[in-house]
Amino acid sequence: MTTVIFIHGTGVRPPHAETLYARVTASFAEAAPGVRVVPLDWGERYGARLAAGGASIPYEGAGATERDAEREEDDGTVAWERLYRAPEAELALAAARGSSGEIPPGAAFPDEEFRERLAELAARGEAVAPELGPGLGARAAVLARSPLLAPAAEAVDPEALATLLARALVAAVIGAALAEDAPVIPDGPARDAAVERVAQELGGAAPGTSRGPVGRMVARPVLRLGSRYAVRRRAALTGAAHPAAGDVLTFLVRGGPLRAALRELVASVEPPVVLLGHSLGGIIALDTLIEAPLPGVRLLVTVGSQGPFLYETGALPHLEHPQPLPAHVPAWLNIHDRRDLLGFAAAPLFPGRAEDIATDNRQPFPAAHSAYWTDPAVYRAVAERLP
Repeated sequence: MTTVIFIHGTGVRPPHAETLYARVTASFAEAAPGVRVVPLDWGERYGARLAAGGASIPYEGAGATERDAEREEDDGTVAWERLYRAPEAELALAAARGSSGEIPPGAAFPDEEFRERLAELAARGEAVAPELGPGLGARAAVLARSPLLAPAAEAVDPEALATLLARALVAAVIGAALAEDAPVIPDGPARDAAVERVAQELGGAAPGTSRGPVGRMVARPVLRLGSRYAVRRRAALTGAAHPAAGDVLTFLVRGGPLRAALRELVASVEPPVVLLGHSLGGIIALDTLIEAPLPGVRLLVTVGSQGPFLYETGALPHLEHPQPLPAHVPAWLNIHDRRDLLGFAAAPLFPGRAEDIATDNRQPFPAAHSAYWTDPAVYRAVAERLP
């Protein structure tokens, strides 16, 4: 009788662990009758925990008050977080307000002058605000052609529009830098100073207008999506997230006891043995096998696992790229969903030693990372390769 040792992933704790084991066991009973499923329930004993009750978490843990969150709203942090993701959000909100009055016959359309100024700014490139880094000129050229410019120009006064456009440009440059993981990002005062200089270039008023009412136009509708909510909830958010992130760090730094527990479990069950690991569970199984042979283990199955990524980045404890997979590691089936951002391919790194199967459980991330265990294709793939 084949024994499948199931090794769960990060953050799994009772009572969810029991529900997961029941689902996996029942699904194998249908896909591969006669297979015995034995869980390695490592979360409670070897997983991460906040040993001091979260004393390391600031803000709430240090007695922060409602005033901390109010200060964050007042300094515009929430609105800027939204703008980095959607630089033209304020401009779109202004455009949606509609015209503030009729245009006199023969008068130029309100947006024409701004399009010219944006074109001039584009020609100057980064000279106006060099601290932002590259991209200001290109962003100005794009904004000059924005369809939002005309309705926004009809809805707000020229000074307010200059500030809106300046904030959109600065947010676009910083947002692009964030998307590229740039190592240096301007701080708040430097950002605000850049907004004021760009606004003046576009016909805005003297410095001091970048954080007024216009700057807060989109702040309130997104409060709970932004940093204010995260800061106020940091203790709860960290408490909820720490098992997952902490489990990975704990294993990578102090994984010896958990690897020993897996070895003991393998030695106690009837062979042939299949190691089936999800997420961090796949890393545990792979690294334990690499460290030393596991007699009786005939197949390694990793599902939605980061083992290949850790190997390629030099973070897998017992195998450093480009060292080959040891000969004693058995056949390896690696399953990852196309939409699971935490699932990685193994075959390109270990040609001839690992087999990749890309599934599609039709769930977006992060749900895709947990939906493997209700996907019949996963169990079929394992059942077809059982020793």
